Amino acid sequence: MTATLILVRHGQSTWNLQNRFTGWYDCPLSPQGRAEAVAAGRALAAAGIHPDVAHTSLQTRAIDTCTLALAEVGCEDIPIRRHWRLNERHYGDLTGLDKAETADRHGAAQVRLWRRSYATEPPPIRPDNPWNPAADPRYAHLAPDEMPLGESLRDVLVRLLPYWDRCITADLHSHPCVLIAAHGNSLRALVKHLDGIADEAITGVEIPTGVPIRYEIGSDGRPTRRLALADRFVADGATDG
Repeated sequence: MTATLILVRHGQSTWNLQNRFTGWYDCPLSPQGRAEAVAAGRALAAAGIHPDVAHTSLQTRAIDTCTLALAEVGCEDIPIRRHWRLNERHYGDLTGLDKAETADRHGAAQVRLWRRSYATEPPPIRPDNPWNPAADPRYAHLAPDEMPLGESLRDVLVRLLPYWDRCITADLHSHPCVLIAAHGNSLRALVKHLDGIADEAITGVEIPTGVPIRYEIGSDGRPTRRLALADRFVADGATDG
């Protein structure tokens, strides 16, 4: 028996538009981002896909993308589970910085390592960074070793996998169709896991905003088929955050 898994990266955020490192900062969708979320839902409707349960992060841009997309397929009332393990990658002390200005200061090669590599962590966020999420009440329940100061993509995969194994896989066994609305890097990490992508190859994988990606998941939890419900999927160099 197979189940359908739909991945949707949130639409463009206001900080994507400003070309800033976003990470755990909770910026909203831009007007274009809201349109992309609606378009994602329309793509699902056109494909005849109606999710039975949805998962999203604790961040507004992903939650709103989930809500807007589900409204387009008449699935507003399905269960929506929110969890910090689906949050975007924590960009440490890069959070809030302009990407172009950061490249001028540190060099394009270093910034590309911070943005795209699998194992390179950003500088840890300082306590006085104005965008530090440490005091956010949504994360007050996290143990000290769970609250990141900055993450590589490898770190994102490590903190995401327990939620995948415990919660999302359980829903895939119980429901015909599961939707995940999350972020560029949390979804890159999940795609790496599902498709068995090598550490070196993941640098070239980009999840476009607002394009639903459909997997068929077998009873063993492994994908049997993948396709994008649009003409974009693996394109290098687009925005992250």
